[in-house]
Amino acid sequence: MIFTGWEGPLALLEHEVTQREYEGCPVPEALKNQISALDDEKDVWDFEAVDGLYRQLERLPMDPTFSYVQPNDLEGIRKERPVGPRQLTNILESDLLDKFHGAWTGRAAGCALGKPVEGMGIMGREGMIGRQAIRTYLTNREHWPLDFYFTGVDAGDGLKIHCPQSQRENIAFMEPDDDIHYTLIALSVLEKFGPDFEWHNVATAWNTSLPYYAICTAEAQAIMNYNNAVPRKALSKWVSPEYTSTNRNPYREWIGAQIRADGWGYACAGNPELAAEFAYRDACWTHRANGIYGEMMFAAIIAAAFVIDDATELISIGLSEIPKNCRLSEACLSALNTIPKCQDFHEYMDWVELNYGELNGVHTVNNALVVIGSMIFGQMDFHQSICRSVEGGWDTDCNGATCGSIVGASAGTKGLNSSLVAPLNDTIKPNVIGFQEISMTELAERTLEVYKCVAGQ
Repeated sequence: MIFTGWEGPLALLEHEVTQREYEGCPVPEALKNQISALDDEKDVWDFEAVDGLYRQLERLPMDPTFSYVQPNDLEGIRKERPVGPRQLTNILESDLLDKFHGAWTGRAAGCALGKPVEGMGIMGREGMIGRQAIRTYLTNREHWPLDFYFTGVDAGDGLKIHCPQSQRENIAFMEPDDDIHYTLIALSVLEKFGPDFEWHNVATAWNTSLPYYAICTAEAQAIMNYNNAVPRKALSKWVSPEYTSTNRNPYREWIGAQIRADGWGYACAGNPELAAEFAYRDACWTHRANGIYGEMMFAAIIAAAFVIDDATELISIGLSEIPKNCRLSEACLSALNTIPKCQDFHEYMDWVELNYGELNGVHTVNNALVVIGSMIFGQMDFHQSICRSVEGGWDTDCNGATCGSIVGASAGTKGLNSSLVAPLNDTIKPNVIGFQEISMTELAERTLEVYKCVAGQ
């Protein structure tokens, strides 16, 4: 039976066609034609018709020529990863507190910067792809290149942005956003359960702390699967992460896990291998394959950024924690080979769109390429890297937040020479129970205590 957590049943079916082929299961034309024949108006809520076709998609065999090796278990992932440093040198506690503050501030600043144009970045406008629409919006308001929060001023061009609390005219704090919520959830889980937390502890934290309407795509489907399978008085061991992440969940390689990497990276500062393991536990029940790898890679990058400030080295460390022959690794390595041939970030993004533009605007792989390009072309400068990550389009608030975490962790508050910082007033006002309003100063202090626990101090 189909349960829908984010979109209607027909949308799930259509996304599943794309997902099955992406993971190496070709869909016969006859089946595609049956699905295409469904009427968007008449059949959008025809659960029975959709369910039968969905079952056919699930039974499709893997193409024996599929060249990627993409395990979903931690042991299998580690067997397929390349050589890496695993753990870096220890960091002085006095430096860590400053760097935790920088990481939280960077995540909030990047998220707030990208939030008003998230929809524009994904969908584009008037025949323009997202990146072009953002540039047009800024150019019409004499604000290109991006260097401060978006203005809501109407230039008479029909282009609109959203989230007025994150616009320059109004911004006074980091408003609610899932890119912030999941970092708070990670902190809460680690405070309660310590480094031995399990994936179902994360699910319970969502149930007790997050409004359901604040949960999107793969996460919405996974938590619905979890709650349908696990009565409130039952043991969560009765359900598997394989079920929650795959049952009617065509979003399983989208960006939802990648945006949840940060809290695990903070807690494991200097220890990219452990950060990737924590990220795996968090991702395995909502995502599969590259969806998992995106969170593992960026958790490792963030953990390493507390010690290392070279973008290419950080990306290499992140790639050392995921399978060397997966789609995400292939794309990132190709990007690293292409970047030296590009004159600037936007020439690089032309290449990304040419080669990965067919992916959904909230997919893991294309958005990961925006972030790594921003790190390199922004030269790990806090302000420039964050601005480039939002100019890159697609999931702008997610990419701004992830890039902000990395450069913020690297720079610490001492390196936050950016106009993006002061308007936030060191304050986050999320929709997470227990964190209704909190300063980034306090979050840094609490993160340091979690880090000590994880490090065994």
